[in-house]
Amino acid sequence: MLEGRAHDQARLDTLLSGAREGRSAVLVIRGEPGIGKTSLLAYAGERAGDMAVLRGTGIETEAEIPFSSLHLLLRPVLARVDTLPERQAAALSGALGIGPAGRDDEFLVGLAVLSLLSDLADDGPLLCLVDDAHWLDRASAAALRFAAHRLHAEGVVLLFGARDGFDAAGLPEHVLGGLDRESSERLLTGRAPGLAAPMRERIIEESGGNPLALLELQESAPAQGPLPLPRRIQEAYAARIARLPADAATVLVLAAVEDGGELPVIVRAAAELGVAPAALDTAERSGLIRIDGAQVAFAHPLMRAAAFRHGTYAARLEMHRVLARLLGGRPDRQAWHLAAAATGPDETAALALEQAAERARQRSGNAGASAALERAAELTEETALRARRLTSAAVAAADAGQPGRAKDLIERAGHLLTDPRSLARLSELRARVAFDEGAPHLAHDLLLSGADLIAGQRVAGRRAAGDTVTGDPAAGDAAAGDAADGDMADGDMAAGEMAAGGGIAAADRVMAGLMLIDAARNAWQLSDPGRVAEAAGRLHALGLQPEDGLGPAVDAVTGAAEFLAKGPAGALATMRGLVADGGRIREGAHALRVNAAFVAGLVGDFQAGRDISAAVAAECRARGDIGKLPLALLTLTACDLYLGRFNDAVAGAAEGLRLAADTGQPNRAGYLEGMLAWIAAVRGEDAECSRLATRCLDRFEANRIANGPAWAEWALAVLELGRGRFAEALDRLDAALEGPVRHQIQAVYFAPDQIEAAVRLGVPAGEPLRRFEEWADAAGHDWAGGVLHRCRALLEPDWGTAHEHFRAAVRLHADSGRPWEAARTRLAFGERLRRERHKGSARPHLRAALETFERLGARPWAERARTELRAAGDTSAPAGHDEAVSALSPQELQIVRLAAAGLTNREIGAQLFLSPKTVSYHLYRAFPKLNVASRAQLAGLDLS
Repeated sequence: MLEGRAHDQARLDTLLSGAREGRSAVLVIRGEPGIGKTSLLAYAGERAGDMAVLRGTGIETEAEIPFSSLHLLLRPVLARVDTLPERQAAALSGALGIGPAGRDDEFLVGLAVLSLLSDLADDGPLLCLVDDAHWLDRASAAALRFAAHRLHAEGVVLLFGARDGFDAAGLPEHVLGGLDRESSERLLTGRAPGLAAPMRERIIEESGGNPLALLELQESAPAQGPLPLPRRIQEAYAARIARLPADAATVLVLAAVEDGGELPVIVRAAAELGVAPAALDTAERSGLIRIDGAQVAFAHPLMRAAAFRHGTYAARLEMHRVLARLLGGRPDRQAWHLAAAATGPDETAALALEQAAERARQRSGNAGASAALERAAELTEETALRARRLTSAAVAAADAGQPGRAKDLIERAGHLLTDPRSLARLSELRARVAFDEGAPHLAHDLLLSGADLIAGQRVAGRRAAGDTVTGDPAAGDAAAGDAADGDMADGDMAAGEMAAGGGIAAADRVMAGLMLIDAARNAWQLSDPGRVAEAAGRLHALGLQPEDGLGPAVDAVTGAAEFLAKGPAGALATMRGLVADGGRIREGAHALRVNAAFVAGLVGDFQAGRDISAAVAAECRARGDIGKLPLALLTLTACDLYLGRFNDAVAGAAEGLRLAADTGQPNRAGYLEGMLAWIAAVRGEDAECSRLATRCLDRFEANRIANGPAWAEWALAVLELGRGRFAEALDRLDAALEGPVRHQIQAVYFAPDQIEAAVRLGVPAGEPLRRFEEWADAAGHDWAGGVLHRCRALLEPDWGTAHEHFRAAVRLHADSGRPWEAARTRLAFGERLRRERHKGSARPHLRAALETFERLGARPWAERARTELRAAGDTSAPAGHDEAVSALSPQELQIVRLAAAGLTNREIGAQLFLSPKTVSYHLYRAFPKLNVASRAQLAGLDLS
């Protein structure tokens, strides 16, 4: 029993008991050095009994070697990797260096870890202990966190011991404090019963209840004033090392420098340094290290730090040189030892680090690659090569989700570069970081300045591109002001100044074109017509050629600019051909096809948008491109929502939100939250709608990206409309049009809601009618025509004319694939028929509306239709739609549908990035809700 830790031990006992019953659990045990984290992990290992146990640890000097910590944890079970699904097995093998590297998405490695832990737990409950998690290499930490978030019903317990510095990313935490006085006194008395009372009191007071301090400070009998506690403990260790024979102290320094803990390597290196193996025996007897088989480990990380500092600088350099020679078959570790042995520029070490970085990138170890490239640059004498390595380090840091490091590296590279293309690449990279950090205005202007550099021109009045590369906020703000004034809306200035663009080399022309396409996309999300027009003008001035392959994307930007500047008439004619059957933008790169799905939303072709998005999402799942999936799910969700596939939309958005959180994509999360808020409003889930809309609007305050709040504001208005609070609905939509939402496509799509609210209040609705009419006429879709006829009918006082509009609307909705809009039209028609005393004619429309609303789960609207139906003389309103499907959670619905399609639990898990046991758990919960007992019965259910 650990002294004073009964409560902490009880919590671990509960987790272990749960694992034996099939429940998984994750816990981060956090605290200062010496507080007892390692002891609690050891306690869990002792209490595991017959449970399988995997042990790993973060190693400070290996924190830059990708997946080194994961390899240490999984080393005993690597033979099981080949049993995983093929893509996962390949990704994990490549990451751990036991198979060819495949440049897989780093999150696919996390999924493989999840599958491996789940498979291991098939043999019985599993305990994973990861100590010193604050020193995990970033790639290992990301993979373990991804798996940890998805552990549910496998019987796996994953425990991390960590100091501050480990990002728990929302995992449960248990913070260890110091022992109480009574426990401290018992612990100290048990170790040093003869300690004088005054000294005992001082140690208890200065230790703060830290168990390691209590045990170590009594040996050093401090007489001086207090120091920071870890430093005090480290100095106590240093005093113990100083009392050892010289050879034993040397071997401790060597073990600290070697860092891998490999006994054969340490023995061979010691021999080269003239130290006999017997020195290891002396060091082990000191209690500072322990030797277990072929591994050497320090009893505590602070012991390792004390040993490292005990060695002189010259001695450590020589040890690094010896280890570099001995590790010739371990090129990554050899590279870092070569670098540590360098005392000035050293191209041999720099090249070895650069090669190690490339191996790391091939294994998705971007953080490690960045660190290796940065150190390689520091060892590089030639200026251009140093700049190239710093730039590559910045790219890797950005890919690793380290924006702060990326910006610092960009700054350092920028001071060394002079050629326009390299500076443009830095500008593009800085823009990417700025967007991810919530500064899309700055990102836009950096992209423009980068394109200027390639074209050999600079827009008059803008600051020098070299200045904006540094990320000076003033530069971004000044540029933002220029575009916001709208004085470049027609693109003439940009076109005139970049007229020479036609002579640009093809590669540079394409690079500049892609940067301007990105700039236009940013500007659209910012709801900034001036910036969209500016990017479009510069694109045309580049003189792009058909062989450049950017024609469809340029047309999309052109259409977007025209849409904002002149309205939809001409713009939609340009954009429709990009997404219709055989459209020119349905093939090609992931990003271009996702943009095509957005274009489909602008032109109202939601089925085309859904087809494109679904194909991209399926590819992401098949390839394990988890980081790209949230964007594909975002566009798919939007199309499903517009098509009235609300269950699909909720399932896709919920998955997208989980993945956006796992992969650090807050901009995607805001958009998804806005759409989920809209569906919650339709379904009458007031609290959920308000919660999601508030979160979405809060994100807008941080990043100013307008498409999320466009959904949020619309959702809150629909919530009011469904409850019959027409004044509140109209006020909210009118207010939304005063801000950036007015430039988003949602402003077109919510115009019918404005019209309905205005009609109910008896106020004019000419402007929203004009807005929707102009777009619907240009779009040419039956569903849009049906909604337009409904709007005209609502506004028409003459019953005969209104009746014709309603009949036309119903006819156009018949095969439009928009059940929500069709039901809204039927409801409005039935209401008008009843008011005109045609109750018999009203009832079929009201009954059809009620059935559709029930199926969609739109409870407030269903109740409204039911009330109207009764008022129309039908007192036996149809029974509610079977709510079994709506009782399923979004994740349960996804799993049930895939099971109904014949997929196994393992196949479902691979698609949804879950363990097979979690899939089984969700099916177990879903079957009673659906009143089925087996998978075979699922095929006969309506799961739409």
